Order: sequence, then C-alpha cells, then structure tokens
Amino acid sequence: MKDFEQKIFAAVKEAVRAVYDLTPEDAVLGVEVPRDPKLGDYATGAAMKLARTLHKSPMDIAQPLAEKLQELLPEMESVTVAKPGFINFRIGGGTLTALINQVIDAGDRYGDNNSGEGVHILVEWVSANPTGDLHCGHARGAAWGDAICRLLERSGYDVLREFYVNDAGNQIIMLGESLISRYFEHFGKDYPLPEGGYHADDVKQIAVEIAEQDGDKWLTADPKERLEYFMNEGKTRELKKIEKDLELYRVRMESWIHETYFYENNMERINACLKRMDDMGLLYEKDGALWLKSTDYGDDKDRVLRKSDGTLSYLTPDIANHVYKVERGYPIMVNLWGADHHSYVTRMQAALTALGYPKGSLSVDIIQMVRMVENGIEVKMSKRTGNAITLRELCGDVGVDAARWFFVSKDISTQMDFDMKKAATKDNDNPVYYAQYAYSRMCSIQKNKDIPEFHKVDTYDRLTDEKELLLLKMVGEFPALVAKAAKTRKPNTIADYILSLVKLYHSYYKVARVNNPDDPELTNQRLGLVKALQITLRNALDLLGVSAPETM
Repeated sequence: MKDFEQKIFAAVKEAVRAVYDLTPEDAVLGVEVPRDPKLGDYATGAAMKLARTLHKSPMDIAQPLAEKLQELLPEMESVTVAKPGFINFRIGGGTLTALINQVIDAGDRYGDNNSGEGVHILVEWVSANPTGDLHCGHARGAAWGDAICRLLERSGYDVLREFYVNDAGNQIIMLGESLISRYFEHFGKDYPLPEGGYHADDVKQIAVEIAEQDGDKWLTADPKERLEYFMNEGKTRELKKIEKDLELYRVRMESWIHETYFYENNMERINACLKRMDDMGLLYEKDGALWLKSTDYGDDKDRVLRKSDGTLSYLTPDIANHVYKVERGYPIMVNLWGADHHSYVTRMQAALTALGYPKGSLSVDIIQMVRMVENGIEVKMSKRTGNAITLRELCGDVGVDAARWFFVSKDISTQMDFDMKKAATKDNDNPVYYAQYAYSRMCSIQKNKDIPEFHKVDTYDRLTDEKELLLLKMVGEFPALVAKAAKTRKPNTIADYILSLVKLYHSYYKVARVNNPDDPELTNQRLGLVKALQITLRNALDLLGVSAPETM
C-alpha cells in the first residue's frame, strides 16, 4: 500500500489543478500530521498558501478543494475544512484494517518497495587498514553502512557491498617491520620495533603464529624477502580477523577490492586512467611532479598525482578505483568515510567530474567521532586488555543487538556518546530491549494456549479503538518510510519509527484485552492486529541488523 501521506499529497496536487486550473509548486502542497489527533489523521495548509495567488480567502479556497478531495480519496472517512483554512483528512477504518491481511500475506517482505528499481549503486564502507583489529569507531560506520544496504536492497536497488582494502603504502611496511620485530623477540633476538610501528597484542600474536608455523627460518633470510613475506602474512591474517568480526557483527560484504590490485600488471589500470586524463587535457607537470587541474572542477587547489620522486599520491589509485566501480556497472557510488577524510571529499568528486562523470555520481557520508562513556566518564581502553576497545570486545560486553542499535539510532553526521552501561542493561531504559520486549509480547500472545488460533477474515470491523487505528496507520506508513530512508540513507529514521510503534503498542497492551473468551470475533480480529504489528516490527528491526527474539 502506498503511504497515506504521499497519496494525499498527489490528490491535493490533482485537486488544485482540477478546481483552479493551476499547477502549484510542491512546496505549496505540504501534508502534515496535526498536533491534535482529534482534528484528523493528516492535514494540508495548501489553501492558505494559495490565497495570494488566487486572491481569495483561505476558507473560500479550501471548501471546493475539500469536496474534490473527498471524490479523489474515497478511502477517507472525511475531508473537512477548519479555520483559518486547513483541510483535514480522516482515514476510514476499513482502509486501515484492510492492511492486516496485506501485511500477513507479505510476511517477511512487508516493507519492500520498488522505489529504487533499475538503479545500480555501489556502497563502500568500513575499508579499514588491515593492520589491526576493528575498533568502536569502525563499529559505528560498519553498522550504518550495512543498514543502508539493507534499506536499499529492500527498496529494489541493485546494490554491491564493497570493502576497499588499503593494503599498499607505508602502513603495510610498518606492519611487516613490526611483525619481524616481534618474531625476533619470540626467539630471544633483537630487532628494534620501528618508529611508528604497531605495538598491539594482536601483532605479537600473529608473530607467534608465524614462528610456530615456520620456525626460525626467517631469522637469517634475505631481508627483502623476509619483509615481503611478513607484510603479506600480516595483512592476510589481519584481514581474516576483520572478516570474522564483521560476520559476528552481522555485516555482509560481497566484494573486497585491494589497493594493491591497481598496482598489478605494471599499474595497467592506473596508467590507463592517467592517459585518459592526459588526453583530456587535465594534467600538467610542475616541479617534477604530475598535477591534476582539480581547481577547474571545484577543488580549492590542484592536486599532485605523481610526486617528484616518481611515487604516486594516495589520490591516484583511488581515482582508478572509482573509475573501476563505474566500469563494473555502478554509476552511482556511496562512500562512508571517517571525519578525518572530510577535506578529501571535494578532491575526489572534482576528479570524477573532470573525467566527465555526472555530478552526484559519488556521494560521501562522513562518520563523525564516537566517544565511549560509562557513568558519564569517557572509556578509552578495554578493562581486560588495556588497549582500545575492539568491535569484538564491544559485542561481547553489550551484545550485537545493542551495539548495532545504539550506533544506527543517531545520525552519523553528529558526534555521539555511546553509553556502555545503558547499552548493557536489560530493562526498558535500554531502547533496543524496550523494542525487543514489545516483539516478545506479541509472540507470547499468539503462543498462549488459552487463546484460539488466529484465522484471516475478510473484514476487521471490530477494530475501532483509537489506539488500534493509530497502530494500523503506522503499519501502513512503513513501506514508504523504508523507501524514504533508503533514498536519504538515514537508517536512524527506522529506529525512531520502531520506538514510536512500540511505545504505542505498550500503551495499547495495558488497556486492551486481546483475549476475550466471550467474544471470539473480537479476539480473532485483535490477534490479526497483533500479527500485523509483529511482522512490521520484525522487519523494521531486521533493517537495522537487530534480532527479534520470541522470548525474553
């Protein structure tokens, strides 16, 4: 079913066109939910905004529009006019209750929509250096990116989930040298840890594993061969841990693109990209370096692609990477980058614009910082290891459900405090527990041996309670909300929706008896409502990667 708000919006546009032979701008046609639900389910102030154009009072404009809208929207119980010119809409109970069978029939697919049909989009996120464990900063972006992909997939987009592995450059050399140092240390030999090397326990552990696997043969090996081996072993083992941690965190990747891929075959892809830019007149040489004329395309200064010493800047293989994304059939690209990459966005977009790709081909969502707190005090280190809190440890401390919920319930464009104590609690002060408890209540009602088994009926005309109709109204809005959240890449709106839905359900549960032994018809219809709510809530939680436990 289409979202009621969208349907009313389209009808208001048609009514203005029919009654006043006028095609208004969308801004004139705003549809909103009245603060007082007694006024109606929805309202529009279009008549007031048209008063100056039509040289009439809003009330005189609104009345004929309301009559036309009642004709265009037969599912509305009433379309009325209120001072100073609002048009209020009340949805008919039959329209709402008809949702129940639609939701039940759709099941796990309820909320699916085709708003993104035919759109190919590649989402790149996490993309951490394979030099250590994923930490809490990665955890925020990992949950957000996965939720975005779930929303896009449920909205009909063709989505490719991609992890860009930064496995070239100085950080990998430092990893190799750090592993060699710990390897020598294991055999009681001296090999100084390089300045800027990696001190974490996981590096020590990998060095021990290599020693147990290969023995001491690398102590006397050719230094160049040894470094190459330890770099490859290090990044391979670190990446396997990253994959395992993401799987624990319910993050699914489909494609792993390595930075080193673009250096293979004598840098075939990079050189092809440089030649293309040169042929387009986008490059020039200065001070022995090769520059991109990025200021011509919105950047604040031109950027170096090849340094005077012959090495490439980080931007160069990254441009080749994005060109490769388009070549694979994904002209729309979304990247999730950390706050430290904010200044990098413009230069990357400028490079793609220079290459002739449409503006908007690349969107970048910046992930702001997260601060882990407990009892109002920042917690920087794990109590067990004394090192930075890893994603794996966080999942063990608060659970995957709580970790994902807390990270996706607040927009990544804002900095956040992650309350570890609150996330670990099992009471209604913890929002994910509050939502899951509502779901388990719905399940327990349907499993109650004292309640007859539900069977679908043609009409649910006994569902007339105000809360019942409000709950159904929220259920009906879910597919359009999924489509909007996918388009805007805002999974936090789904978390807001879940809390609003379960808050209303908990209040309904307190006052309404689902099981009425003397009234089996009402019991069955209320069971239908509960089942529709259960399906909607489960599907909403799944969009965030949060489980829906049947018992708690």
